[in-house]
Amino acid sequence: MNNQNEYKNPIVEQRADPWVYKHSDGYYYFTASVPEYDRIELRRAASLQELENATPKTVWKKYEIGDLSANIWAPEIHFIDKKWYIYFAAARTTGTKEGLFDHRMYVLENDLENPLEGNWIEKGQIETKWESFSLDATTFEHLGVRYLVWPQKDPEIKGNSNLYIAEMENPWTIKGEPVMIATPEYDWEKIGFLVNEGPAVLIRNEKIFIAFSASSTDHNYCMGLLIASESSDLLNAKSWKKHPEPVFTTCEETGQYGPGHNSFTVSEDGTQDVIVYHSRNYKEIKGNPLYDPNRHARAQVFTWDEQGMPLFGVPVADGKPVKN
Repeated sequence: MNNQNEYKNPIVEQRADPWVYKHSDGYYYFTASVPEYDRIELRRAASLQELENATPKTVWKKYEIGDLSANIWAPEIHFIDKKWYIYFAAARTTGTKEGLFDHRMYVLENDLENPLEGNWIEKGQIETKWESFSLDATTFEHLGVRYLVWPQKDPEIKGNSNLYIAEMENPWTIKGEPVMIATPEYDWEKIGFLVNEGPAVLIRNEKIFIAFSASSTDHNYCMGLLIASESSDLLNAKSWKKHPEPVFTTCEETGQYGPGHNSFTVSEDGTQDVIVYHSRNYKEIKGNPLYDPNRHARAQVFTWDEQGMPLFGVPVADGKPVKN
């Protein structure tokens, strides 16, 4: 079977910023931004393709007013020290539009074996150096050290968000000084907004890769890549090199626009690497792209070149009809 056609896309309709985690129990756990931006859903299935028909469980809802009351974005689920954690971003509202896009990062915890059961406990906001726009937190462990990677607005730097890394004291607390490892510098990162966001970590071939998304959330949205040696000091900004070109972009030929905000997983048999991402199947959008609901979650196998670099190819065409 052709790798690029292994999954029929989309795997879940109207779910942006898709995050998939394959657990030791064999299930794929899926969460993503819902079009209403008002809750966090989880679903699980034995295969990526079956996620579409898995029953979603709402595990957390936004507040009516104040903190955690608006624009619930980009949840991620992680399994750390025998507990489940969800990282997400939320804004605040005072009954007006004040603070509607002034996000902060938050963490939920669940100690049950099945995260679709039980209660999720709020562990609070992830505090950083600045009290400023921050979102899309992700976490990974390397050589016994846990790290957080996240986008944030430095009030002293022009633009919307840069990428930072810090060591973690526990799954909801960073320690030490945040280190900036990426800022929008190329033209493809500055269309509409100066954005580096949506980091996702992949460790392969003695390298640590951080995929991230750039530019505005329309057809200009695309994916970039940071690379560090597995043996380097990950808290040293010089350890990280940015690929000068985007690695995953709009493809008119396949009808896929604005691919990005991805996660990584593996195929059902564990032999192939899979990128999970969102994109639209049309270019023209009415109004603010953030409120267009048709960023659908998609999955495809990717390969590697002789230098150990990922080859994502192009976002494949839809394999089944999509309701727009």
